[in-house]
Amino acid sequence: MLKNLEISKLSNAELLRKCFLDKEIVKVGGAFDAMSAKLVENAGFDAVWAGSFAISATHALPDASILTMTEFLDATTRMVDSCKIPVIADCDTGYGGPSNVAHLVKKYESAGVSAICIEDKIFPKENSLLKDGKSDLLSEKEFVAKILAAKESKNDKNFMVIARIEALISGLGMPEALKRASAYESAGADAILIHSKEKSADEIFEFVDSWKGNVPVIAIPTTYNTVKISDLISHKIKMVIYANQTLRASHASMLKLLKEMYQVERISDVKQEMSDMEVIFQLQKMYEHKTRQGKIEEELKKMGYVN
Repeated sequence: MLKNLEISKLSNAELLRKCFLDKEIVKVGGAFDAMSAKLVENAGFDAVWAGSFAISATHALPDASILTMTEFLDATTRMVDSCKIPVIADCDTGYGGPSNVAHLVKKYESAGVSAICIEDKIFPKENSLLKDGKSDLLSEKEFVAKILAAKESKNDKNFMVIARIEALISGLGMPEALKRASAYESAGADAILIHSKEKSADEIFEFVDSWKGNVPVIAIPTTYNTVKISDLISHKIKMVIYANQTLRASHASMLKLLKEMYQVERISDVKQEMSDMEVIFQLQKMYEHKTRQGKIEEELKKMGYVN
């Protein structure tokens, strides 16, 4: 294992690669803005997932390819700036064809993002867990072209391109999912994310137990939320993404608070738990800010600028 000093010299893209090598399973927490990303980091997660569903929700818009790449990139960049751990960007279908994917790779890599994830659905896509949602897939050839474009465009060899397979979501079945996984790995995908909307992890386990590929497999247990980490590990799944729980918990908490606060005579009557102001100050590093300002004032006095 590298010492802390050696680890601190690694780029976040290198750190993410190292997590895959060193850890039984890499734990990734979903975020939707800089504050939630910082809380993911402070909670001890290995990386941040900048999820398109969550970011779209903060704009009060459907998760249906409505926000532009620039809007998603702006939100993700703020997460990168606030954290020291890797950020993985959920880039939906890649915002267009191979040329669009090549452009996004350059932009996201330049912003300090450690990995992007693109899925093999058609544009515009709808959220995979939407009831009666649109889940049509691109042809294998068309999506392979996107992966090739992504790999060709990156400058950092450690920057990861994650291929998300939606064949199980779309109902095309296990053979199609396995076939696509092999094709995407051959095209240069650094990891495979296999998605499911089943209530159990059975088809996820069937996929990983059947597939003979060599790149890491990633799971998002949103619907099959009773699965144990130990079971994911035993099936050789290398990363678990908790994609949207932070958004949903924040929404539930704020909704409850606002309903209660509207009814009460005084704020002290509100029962909903709220963080103390001091906790938020610490998150903002307000006291470090005050210390820095104080040092500047002292230097200005020494230089004769302050009476």
